[in-house]
Amino acid sequence: MPTVAPATSATPFAQTTVTTAQINAASTVFFVLNADASKILPSPPKQLEDLQILRLWAGPAPLQQGDNPAADTPTLTVYLPPYGKATGAAMVICPGGAYTHVSPREGIPAGQWLAKNGITAFILNYRVGPKYRYPAETDDGLRAMRYVRANAVAWGLDPQRIGIIGFSAGGHLASYVATHFDPGKPDDTDPIERASSRPDLQILLYPVMTMSDNAIVERGSRSSLLGANPAPELLDLLSNEKQVTKDTPPAFVCHSTQDNTVPIANSDRYTDALAKNNVPYVFIREPIGGHGFGITDAWSGQAMAWLRTQKF
Repeated sequence: MPTVAPATSATPFAQTTVTTAQINAASTVFFVLNADASKILPSPPKQLEDLQILRLWAGPAPLQQGDNPAADTPTLTVYLPPYGKATGAAMVICPGGAYTHVSPREGIPAGQWLAKNGITAFILNYRVGPKYRYPAETDDGLRAMRYVRANAVAWGLDPQRIGIIGFSAGGHLASYVATHFDPGKPDDTDPIERASSRPDLQILLYPVMTMSDNAIVERGSRSSLLGANPAPELLDLLSNEKQVTKDTPPAFVCHSTQDNTVPIANSDRYTDALAKNNVPYVFIREPIGGHGFGITDAWSGQAMAWLRTQKF
């Protein structure tokens, strides 16, 4: 498997130090540098470069309602490993944000963590409420997986080693992709749509999971994604713990017992469903802080060790 091409700059952004202030001030369309629409590539590049912004659809995305590059254009931002260190594996990153925004506090550190460990990372800037409701967000997640897989060979990546990682509401999006994937549409005129949307593995951090159980649902995320009065059948469909099958990909789940925002029962139910369907998983269920702890030593070392067992 060839290595991913080097960045055009001498040092990939994944190897630089980013301050908390930079992260907090980051744009939603591009996580440190201020990007405009002209910097978003409308078609897949022949070669990956560090910090490229890749538009998921060449034209308007399904259900698109405007042309603001931050709010209306779903994209992937590339984080490259050091040249010669790439493993050939890739991950799509779904930051959290309660389906109202895409959090750079989770996107940037995750992109750097993965890239420093040899895994090519793609931060997904997906559409959010209240402007966008389901299925715009999930369309973006599924398309992101297809986009990377359809172009993997050309980019020196292994199409059978593409995973997804999600935080909080982004964990809901990641688990949606992991439970609602399809094999692709072989006769589609768009070659990206011919690719499978199934992740080869999933990492979920303090994920929102259920939409149907009022006792443990994170109401803000549900309202942003589905509106005020979603139909019961839609609540069940978007409760990803109810959608697990034997074909759901292996999972690494981490959720703090001290989480007062998204009850840990969300992850309990998902891992119970994985167990019932004989899907391999690791579950870190410990008092490691409140909600939104991001990339920490409490779990990241174990997660990377697990990724290596999965040949990532």
